[in-house]
Amino acid sequence: MFEFILAATARSYFFLRRFMPTALVIDAIHTRRGLKWGVPAMLLAVPYALAAIYCRAQVEAGGPGWLNLLVILCLWNTLKILLIGPISLLKLIAVRVREAVARRRMTRAVLPEGVERFDEPTLVSRRS
Repeated sequence: MFEFILAATARSYFFLRRFMPTALVIDAIHTRRGLKWGVPAMLLAVPYALAAIYCRAQVEAGGPGWLNLLVILCLWNTLKILLIGPISLLKLIAVRVREAVARRRMTRAVLPEGVERFDEPTLVSRRS
């Protein structure tokens, strides 16, 4: 019985990670190319918040009680999307610092000692 519950939980988790919109957005933002889109993606929280407000109004107006589940789901997705902005910004800063340090180390390893930088190449003709 425990194996069945574990298998069902794992399958539902991977299904939700693969096909739910907020999970797809968050996975895309966690890539190196997607880190810059974390703050603009916070705007996606607005439709989720509006949907939660609408569903809550329907419940208060005498609608079915199962809409409370949609309210909770929409509020959860709103929080996830709102939190991904600052998190991605911090990760982007960390990645850029790491890249700058690596670039500086590579430049120091390539340049000979005592040379600060290479001069720009100049084009000269052989006939002069």
